[in-house]
Amino acid sequence: MPAKVDEQKCTGCETCVEECPSEAISMASEKALVDVETCIDCELCVDTCPEEAIAME
Repeated sequence: MPAKVDEQKCTGCETCVEECPSEAISMASEKALVDVETCIDCELCVDTCPEEAIAME
């Protein structure tokens, strides 16, 4: 299951964008957006998000 971003918690820091090895995360309206087709379920974004705004479904 791909990562899911909680837009209420996301502050737009872009830490997850920098850490994603598959470049599946981009920014949209100052929030992280995960491309479910590209996400490889590695959970690096979950581990590195300082706001705990990303979880695996």
